Amino acid sequence: MAVRHRLIKVSPRTVWAVLSDGSRYADWVVGTSSSEPVRGQWPQVGAAIAYEVRVGPLRLTNETVVRHCEEGSQLELEAHAGVLGTARIALELRPWGEHCLVIVDEHPLQGASGRLHNAAAEALIQLRHRAMLARLARVCEEQDRSERSERFQQGRAAAR
Repeated sequence: MAVRHRLIKVSPRTVWAVLSDGSRYADWVVGTSSSEPVRGQWPQVGAAIAYEVRVGPLRLTNETVVRHCEEGSQLELEAHAGVLGTARIALELRPWGEHCLVIVDEHPLQGASGRLHNAAAEALIQLRHRAMLARLARVCEEQDRSERSERFQQGRAAAR
């Protein structure tokens, strides 16, 4: 199982706001070029988003389904990857002082990826998680700066 963590220097509330916005999935998931909610209310159990992966001129469309959600702290997804099968991706948010420790745990569930899973595949998943968590941190930190700026501007306007 590929488990990786990263301390993101924003509140768990800010990280959850990004994870719970299905339209932002492509902003932080490596390899995804676009995403959109297709069923249910993300991130409620059973909700799904469609996402597109581009490899040169090839465009592959798949979906990710919410399998478990504890608002603000846990999100478990089943990502469908066509002939490769499916994978379970669990994200856990832990308060860490004023910041958020994000733990990602991924493993194949069904299909070829499960049958062919080995140490080399595990190493590739670790590299993907490192990049994914870096992207998630960037998106969350940008959102936090934007929210702080907005609150500052509202405070200035109220003081006038």
